[in-house]
Amino acid sequence: MANLLKRYTIILASMAVIAAAFFVSAADNRAYVIQNAKVYTLSSAGTLDRASVVVVDGKITQVGKTVKVPAGAQIIKADGLEVYPGMVNAWGNIGLTEIPSVDVMVDSTDLGTYKPQLLAFSAIHPASELIPVARVNGITAAISAPSGGIIAGQAVLLHLDGWTADEMAILKSAGMVITLPSMGGGRGGRGGGATPGAPQPADAARAQQQQINELSELLEKARHYAKAREANPATERDRQLDALVPVVNGQMTAFMQAQTARDIRNAVEFAKKEKLKFVIQGGRDANKVADLLKKENVPVILDSIIALPTRQDDPYDARFTLPKELAAAGVQFALTSPSASDVRSLPYAAGFAQAYRLSHEEALKAVTLYPAQILGVADKIGTIEPGKIADLVVTDGDLLEIKTQVKNLLIAGKEVTLETKHTLLYKKYMDRK
Repeated sequence: MANLLKRYTIILASMAVIAAAFFVSAADNRAYVIQNAKVYTLSSAGTLDRASVVVVDGKITQVGKTVKVPAGAQIIKADGLEVYPGMVNAWGNIGLTEIPSVDVMVDSTDLGTYKPQLLAFSAIHPASELIPVARVNGITAAISAPSGGIIAGQAVLLHLDGWTADEMAILKSAGMVITLPSMGGGRGGRGGGATPGAPQPADAARAQQQQINELSELLEKARHYAKAREANPATERDRQLDALVPVVNGQMTAFMQAQTARDIRNAVEFAKKEKLKFVIQGGRDANKVADLLKKENVPVILDSIIALPTRQDDPYDARFTLPKELAAAGVQFALTSPSASDVRSLPYAAGFAQAYRLSHEEALKAVTLYPAQILGVADKIGTIEPGKIADLVVTDGDLLEIKTQVKNLLIAGKEVTLETKHTLLYKKYMDRK
């Protein structure tokens, strides 16, 4: 009897797995047609009026005024509406941080100076309430990066929908986060004079150089380790050095964090010397070294531009005009809204940049195509073209306008609910008797 019961249990479990696979497959294979919309492709096709977008098996298959509608496709009537590629927030810690003031709800920082083996991917919380709040404003993908120390670990690029981190991940390892040691200063406080007890410039310079030398030695050690492993696969594994091998071989992007002009110059010089594939992250003074960044073809992932000046003598709009100045210099950049609770403000950052004389098309590309290019996934996301993953936003107006409402949202070819904790609470209290 026990054996019979066990057999029935196995059969039922197998049927449940098969049924689940069937329903998942059915959902993945669903076809959509967004009809008669103004489509901002952000590709060479430009902006198309009264066009349609066809999605099959999670991918865009057709874009144009005349398309073939697949049998059984779900029709999204978009007369008078606009369609954009999903936005990409190229820096932040969404999924790692929920309430910053509560220590147990922050998993973006770990102890230690050199932690290349740490993966932000392994700590992502798919059920974060901040994820749906961000995506219903048109953000469909985001970087979530670790912090702390000189090498903080590896960032992850996520789709903002999915039951598990595996299901959400576009790139489990999107790049290594490195903060080059700095002498400090350059932050431009409003006071004057030296801070009592602060290291003297000569001491700070020596400490900085010592840390830079340590970092260089670690990278060189990783190169020797890679050669040893290639020559003899039985060489004992070292998790730290294993993680650094793709960085020193130029296969993994290094996110070099730097804000001041001096630190950006140092980061570029260091990364070139070490032959790293790198981008600058932060870039508050990137306009001051724009010629260098253009010459070396170094892109910049900017921190939020909706911020006050950091130096007493800076103009009030120093951060607001940064995108326009970088664009004029020919430096590629991505706009971001890094705070996990404020990722939803990404379109407004682009709107700010447009208000301060960045063109509308460039502002859109700074939150779609350019971050995709910088992160190495422009073959997958960032524009509306056949073959791309169907990350699509349907709106009732300009994506960058605060009054615009998202009407439909597709992530990886699946229509996603627009319900959030905010909408649930709104409904709850509006319906109160």
